[in-house]
Amino acid sequence: MRKLLLLAFFSAFIFAQDVEPFLKIDIKEMVKDITFGKTDEIVVGTDGGNLKVYNYKTKKFTKVLHVPKIKDFTGDIVETRISSVDYLNNKYLLLSDSGVGGYSDLRVDENNKTSDIFTENDKLAIIEAKFIDDENIILGFLSNEVALYNVKNKKFLYRNQLSESKFSHFALNEDRSLAAFSCESGVVTILETKTGKIVKLLKGANLDNVYKVDFKKDIVSCAGQDRRASWYNVKSSKSEYIEGNFLIYATALNPSATMAAFAMDEKNNISIFNLSTKEKKYLLKGQKSTLNGIIFKDDNTLFSASDDNIVIMWKLK
Repeated sequence: MRKLLLLAFFSAFIFAQDVEPFLKIDIKEMVKDITFGKTDEIVVGTDGGNLKVYNYKTKKFTKVLHVPKIKDFTGDIVETRISSVDYLNNKYLLLSDSGVGGYSDLRVDENNKTSDIFTENDKLAIIEAKFIDDENIILGFLSNEVALYNVKNKKFLYRNQLSESKFSHFALNEDRSLAAFSCESGVVTILETKTGKIVKLLKGANLDNVYKVDFKKDIVSCAGQDRRASWYNVKSSKSEYIEGNFLIYATALNPSATMAAFAMDEKNNISIFNLSTKEKKYLLKGQKSTLNGIIFKDDNTLFSASDDNIVIMWKLK
């Protein structure tokens, strides 16, 4: 009986369904971050200083927003890297390098008007920024601080140090009321976005840096430097993991949080697992560079981006 169970387990890895790209989108510049925008649109941040919005139904760019060039550490004038993008209620959020002392620029674009929130003069080393609502933005700092900034009143509502470990990534749940913050220690911090209150520390699934997280329906998935593809149930704090054979740089949960995608091998393939059975259901082949982003549109449609100019749309069924 035990041999049969082991055979079934390993067969799940061997006989996963191969999936080829449904659509390849040429962004023309190296992609650094992706998210969803309006219906049928993805929002992309590039290292060419552009936020690009692409409609994958009409197969056309609907918006391109360019930010000013910066002076790098050698004194050369270069394009800035837009490292984090977000969209909410017809507003776009752009986080980019300032070129000065490792500090960041943060801008919001609404009705085709772009306004500065922070510049290099504010001397803030922000790594990630997302909308909580129309007025508030949550920030993740290199120092592993979390802050909530009110744009209307131009003030921080809180700014808290989570730990001494270097910040890696954060993800919001569906209604943006909770955030999962990851860092180089492997610990994932769950906090209330409106108050900054820590509600739970998730430990044990990863023993090293967690590069990326996703957060849906009380499940947090983690992409680990220790080659562990892991996930937690936030309510129970219970965790599971699957060993990969390479550093795991990206992860995403489907909307129902029944499956998780992980970049698990040196060929930049994406493995999709059933979380209840640990069965490897799909193997997505076609990404050419190191994965830096995976997002699910629905349970059968997802997008991925890597350190090149191509975003891929996948259909599982």
